Amino acid sequence: MGESRRVDCGDGVTLERGVACCMSDGVVLRSDHYYAGGDKPQPTLLMRQPYGRDIASTVVYAHPIWFARRGYNVVIQDVRGRGGSGGTFYPFRHEGRDGAETIAWLRTRPECNGRMGMYGFSYQGATQLLAAAEQPEGLECIAPAMTACDLYRGWFYHNGALRLASSLGWGLQMLKEDARRLGLREASSKLESAWSAVRAQAAVMPYAEHPAIADPALPSYVRDWFEHDAPSEYWTAMDVSERAQKIVVPALHVSGWYDSYLEGSIRGFELLRRGAGTERAREGQYLVAGPWVHIPWGDRVGETALGNEALLDMDSLLLRWFDHWLKDSGTFAEQPRVRHFALGVDRWLEADDYHAAEERTYFLHSGGRAESRKGDGRLSEAPADDESPDVFVYDPEVPVLAPGGPLSLSGGFDQSGIELGNNLLVYTSEPLREAMHVFGSPRVVVYAATSAVCADLTAKLVRVTGGRAEFCCIGIARSSYLFGAMYEGDRVHRWEFALEPTSCVFAVGERVRLEIAGGAFPLYDRNPSNATKPSRMTQWNWERSTHMVFHDAERGSALHLPVIA
Repeated sequence: MGESRRVDCGDGVTLERGVACCMSDGVVLRSDHYYAGGDKPQPTLLMRQPYGRDIASTVVYAHPIWFARRGYNVVIQDVRGRGGSGGTFYPFRHEGRDGAETIAWLRTRPECNGRMGMYGFSYQGATQLLAAAEQPEGLECIAPAMTACDLYRGWFYHNGALRLASSLGWGLQMLKEDARRLGLREASSKLESAWSAVRAQAAVMPYAEHPAIADPALPSYVRDWFEHDAPSEYWTAMDVSERAQKIVVPALHVSGWYDSYLEGSIRGFELLRRGAGTERAREGQYLVAGPWVHIPWGDRVGETALGNEALLDMDSLLLRWFDHWLKDSGTFAEQPRVRHFALGVDRWLEADDYHAAEERTYFLHSGGRAESRKGDGRLSEAPADDESPDVFVYDPEVPVLAPGGPLSLSGGFDQSGIELGNNLLVYTSEPLREAMHVFGSPRVVVYAATSAVCADLTAKLVRVTGGRAEFCCIGIARSSYLFGAMYEGDRVHRWEFALEPTSCVFAVGERVRLEIAGGAFPLYDRNPSNATKPSRMTQWNWERSTHMVFHDAERGSALHLPVIA
């Protein structure tokens, strides 16, 4: 793109398209600038994104003109290697330095009064965290939504299992532009064909050699995500998980109970709440946890209508946030530390922090036949005595499906159909005599043995109301992640792991249900039940395996629920 040009947007707002900023290594980044009306310098809001700066996260936020009309210069920048910007795109790798250099440049411009904020969700949230860790002068606050401070645990993997549907789908989306920029017509055609049926791509095996990502002329980052399947410097070099103390600015974290990056967003808030570099920054961490999927944010998710309260005016909330920190208005002074939408009662509640007051334990019980909801699996607050273990078979060819079915859709979907299969265990409580609010991350302790040398366990919390079994949250653990080389087939191991966070009220008369299975495809990748890497698995090297879950006096498998009044 050549010279920038100006457009009158009305109400005193001027847009200058394609403004060039030269990085220290000579790469030129392009941005669109929306100048606030008036002659005085104003605070500047920066969003850095890889999707084309015209979009500017308008799928969830007001157009930049809206913020400019309210007294802000708004800058939407194409990150390195995307849109009109030069250089090569490798997700996350350059965003810290490029973001900091962009902020330094913006503060030299006459329309900026030197006070800077950043906003945006998903990748645009990560660009904020990475820039903030560089401590650029003038950056006074950020508002990262639906993103992650820890890329390995909060974005791509969950206790060793790849978040397959989201990781592969996003990778295909990103590579499409790379193929076009590089003029790779054959690779581009394969990527566009895969994208047209993106929900089906998780079934391609081996997924590390998916034909649409295999061209060596394409950037390697999607293949790299799959290759680096354990925590390592590869991940920490691209995130802020080990650099929380470097962040010294307040942050407004926004998450969704059904978002792909829920774990990353909540944990990011907790990490900075306790580990940011100054007391002011630690005290300036706020969380809004809504009932949303990644896109859009509203009053309906899948089959579920959430009521008018779910229609939170996020733009006005952001405006109060930025006015507070960048204009000294005090408009965020009364905002609670944590504002969370309680599923089940469908209303917003407030909290001082993200932790529950107590933990309630439900022990697993059965007569040895807890397979499916037709079985005899029970949850009780009384510990188990002498009971027979439950058994199910894990089959990677016919895996237990994700909560949203074969398309891995997000939301509080009814699990009743999935629970008819004998390939999972179902444990259900008696009807509750008093309401119970689960707030936080449930966890399970499961004593289990598998016939495989490598295995997964999933645990799913379900709210049973009438004839409906509504999905609340899920967790998974891979034996190689929990136990490493200590794991042995046909030996009982103590599996302990957390589910993803939730805020859900179980009403009087409703039941608590726990499902245990060997996977949740295609939300997570399938385990081949042997030493083969899941990313390299095909039908030629997978194996079926038998899982046994124990609940007796010495091995009290249990569900632990964080609850508040």
